[in-house]
Amino acid sequence: MSDIIFLDRDGTINPDPGYISSVSQYQFFRYTLPALKILSDRGFQFVIVTNQSGLSRGLIDKINLMEINDYIAQTFRENGIELLGIYYCPHHPDEKCNCRKPKTQLFHQAANDHQFNLPGTYIIGDSYKDIKAGKSLGIKTILVRTGNGKKTEKEIEKDGEFVDFIGDTLEDCTKYLLSHVKIQ
Repeated sequence: MSDIIFLDRDGTINPDPGYISSVSQYQFFRYTLPALKILSDRGFQFVIVTNQSGLSRGLIDKINLMEINDYIAQTFRENGIELLGIYYCPHHPDEKCNCRKPKTQLFHQAANDHQFNLPGTYIIGDSYKDIKAGKSLGIKTILVRTGNGKKTEKEIEKDGEFVDFIGDTLEDCTKYLLSHVKIQ
């Protein structure tokens, strides 16, 4: 199987203005699709794992979230980008579920659904939760400075945490992966 990259959603592949409640509010960063297309052409496949507590907070309804997910999946397909799936946690942080990042249930579910092993995969995200999830899974962690990334970078430095790479945008992350990963 090709190399797998887990992607966070808000702040990583799209701007994060707060809770996005309809597809009309959703937009990709201008460099997201070209960067992911380059990686897809080199054999990478993607899984989006995202916390969407707006559902439990009543700020978005499930129908609208499904429309946003469908839009993302369709846009990936139209651009020739291999998206295996979108996995989301609908719970409020106080619910202490096992699917909200930094917990790892959704990662295991994706690996089981698509029959790949977690070792050797990557996560790209802008949040400490993304990095913590990756670390607990033993996968390569990539922090992007978009969204909450600059704030997260300071938290990581303060805690003495190690990240495999930090990039300003997904373009930087793409260059890093192309120069450091041998595709099988």
